[in-house]
Amino acid sequence: MATEIDHSTLDARRKRLLFRCQHCGTRENDILIGGFAERRIAELGEGQLDRLETLLHESDIDLQNWIAGKEPVPAHLDHDVMAMLIDYRKNRWQT
Repeated sequence: MATEIDHSTLDARRKRLLFRCQHCGTRENDILIGGFAERRIAELGEGQLDRLETLLHESDIDLQNWIAGKEPVPAHLDHDVMAMLIDYRKNRWQT
């Protein structure tokens, strides 16, 4: 029974986080981060969801610059989820 509740809670968290990713603030981030979330959020574990949620607290401009490689990613945000976002951008929009 506890597993069903945990699974249900995690699914609800993913849905809330997906909505947040699709409504970041700037249209560019809504498309980029929202598109990433649509494709990958179901496979992210709890720790990865935590890291994604932390990224959403950063400014839109900073996120755009880090993901696009215009500025270096700060060490505390240079993790697997940021690498997935960067890879998603590279594969979706070739530079």
